[in-house]
Amino acid sequence: MTENMLMGILKEAISTGLMIAAPILAISIIVGLIISIFQATTQIQEQTLTFVPKLIAIALVGLLTGSWMLHKMIGFTERIFQIISTIVQ
Repeated sequence: MTENMLMGILKEAISTGLMIAAPILAISIIVGLIISIFQATTQIQEQTLTFVPKLIAIALVGLLTGSWMLHKMIGFTERIFQIISTIVQ
């Protein structure tokens, strides 16, 4: 295994991880920002008010993008197994 091959695998692993995590992180940040603005304008300082909408939004995003995330992870895993099989031979 060469250094370039290892760097390519690490680069692909990081980019795959970021692509998989991005939708959930983005919706969590957006919902949190909206709830924070709502809390600031109404002066409601309830700590559980941010938790439930974020949880619902993350669950919806997980349901909507779950198959896409699974296909990305399966594709990455297949590429890793192909690389492993070429190294062994």
